[in-house]
Amino acid sequence: MKTGIAFKLGCLLAVFGILVSGLTGYHSYSSSRSSLLKAAERDLLTATQVLGRNLRGSLDSISRDVRMLALVTRERDLPTLVDGRRRSHTERDLAQLFRATMQVHPEYLQIRLISAASHGLEQVRIDRDGELLVRVSEDQLQEKGHYAYVFDTLRLAPGQVRLSPIVINHELGAHSGMGKPTLHVSSPVLGNDGKVFGLIVINIDLDQLFAQLKSDLPEYYRVYLSNNWGDLLIHPDHRRTFGFDQGRRLFLQDEFPLVKQLLDSAGPGSLISRSSEEQHELLAAFVRLQVGDSEPGRFVVLGMAQPEDHVLAETQLLGQRIAQVVLLSSLLALLIAIFASRAMTRPLTSINNAVQQFTRDRLRSSLPVERKDELGQLARSFAQMQEEILEQLDELHQSRNALEHLARHDPLTGLPNRRVFFERLDHALANARRSARPLAVLFVDLDHFKELNDSLGHGSGDSVLQAVANLLRSATRESDTVARLGGDEFVVLIEQMDDPQQVLSVVQKLHERFQLPMLIGGQEVQVQASMGVSLFPRDGDDIESLLQQADRAMYAAKNAGRNTYSYEAPTPR
Repeated sequence: MKTGIAFKLGCLLAVFGILVSGLTGYHSYSSSRSSLLKAAERDLLTATQVLGRNLRGSLDSISRDVRMLALVTRERDLPTLVDGRRRSHTERDLAQLFRATMQVHPEYLQIRLISAASHGLEQVRIDRDGELLVRVSEDQLQEKGHYAYVFDTLRLAPGQVRLSPIVINHELGAHSGMGKPTLHVSSPVLGNDGKVFGLIVINIDLDQLFAQLKSDLPEYYRVYLSNNWGDLLIHPDHRRTFGFDQGRRLFLQDEFPLVKQLLDSAGPGSLISRSSEEQHELLAAFVRLQVGDSEPGRFVVLGMAQPEDHVLAETQLLGQRIAQVVLLSSLLALLIAIFASRAMTRPLTSINNAVQQFTRDRLRSSLPVERKDELGQLARSFAQMQEEILEQLDELHQSRNALEHLARHDPLTGLPNRRVFFERLDHALANARRSARPLAVLFVDLDHFKELNDSLGHGSGDSVLQAVANLLRSATRESDTVARLGGDEFVVLIEQMDDPQQVLSVVQKLHERFQLPMLIGGQEVQVQASMGVSLFPRDGDDIESLLQQADRAMYAAKNAGRNTYSYEAPTPR
């Protein structure tokens, strides 16, 4: 189906109007969506920072409990108690204190007093066993000196607190703490003699601790926690946590690539990231938290996330309203486009016809140049362009002819060049084979041209070459071809001969004329040449053979003393 310019222009205007309406609507929707996301990012980062401060506050509170228990234990001065009854009474008092502390803090799984002697033997131990708090009897107390939370803590200064890496508790007899994510918080205990005789250890139930911290958060918030290598410690999917405890590594940065920046201690302290899974895209905020005073380089990464769809749920109604506005604007743009395209149909059709006729036949037709609007200006511009194009086409045709002549002729002498000579010789050989008529190739080389060129100058040398070209043309027929091969070498193709002896007369005529001086730059100059002749078919049946034979004959003339010619007349039949 052929469509007119009015239809196309109407479609263009309609598309433009619809596009403007659509882009305006999209910009409004995109700006609203972007503002909503930025607000959600700020809120999420603030909530994560608050959760981080609460976590630090909880850890500080646990550290204070550990210090308090260590001070109370020091005051009891267990190392100096020799009487078994007094020692047992003191240990019972400490056990009651441990029990009271664990009743107040449901996240405490275990509190122990461990001796520095006897390979780290537990002295007082209270475990959480379900809803009960159990004191472990003396015969079930264990040696813990081989655990890092024991020997590392014993190296600390008084009052310092060690927070262990978060691990899964695999210690035997741990009651409710068995198999749970655990944090060991410990501090050394001094005797009255100023020497460390043991340590206080509190085992923290990480799940219970974070359950308390998350109690005020919305249900759709998801909490993440990793160590300073990125190993997942807390994750909405518990199957992905503590992979290193199961012989595999599951990293937070695999789900949120930007978290790699937080794992570098020199990087930012907080950031906003998105999950790498497009089908479940999450908006998340992460902060880096320093844990423990004994190891300054150790930290954890805490994060919270929420589904991006939940954040953008409010934009759906806005998107529907914007779509309605865009639809009405598009209909209005379509009506305006129809009327505008009809108003512009006639002058545009006239210009279009003129363009087609000029393109097809290079003919100029009438244009609405009398109009005073932009269409009239367009018509006048096109009429002027037609004039310029026609002039340029004439110049181009002339330039093409000049270039073609330069490509086939020597620029100095105007003679045909090597390429044209070979074409004509090839054509002449074809004719000679069909007609069985002879042809000749005459090779002309100027004698002592280099010395002549050096003595007279290059300008006079060029004049000599031009004079030689004129001499060769004047001594040959119009049907013969005189060409310059290059430098001071010329060649003459003599064809359409009835008798090969005609070549001799041409050579003799040229030799005689070379004996006359030439007038170059106002002075007479003696220019001489050596010439050699080859005949078809006697000396060869192709271009290469004829040229080689003519060249050898020319060199024979030079060897004979120059200023002569070498021609072996054919034997009469």
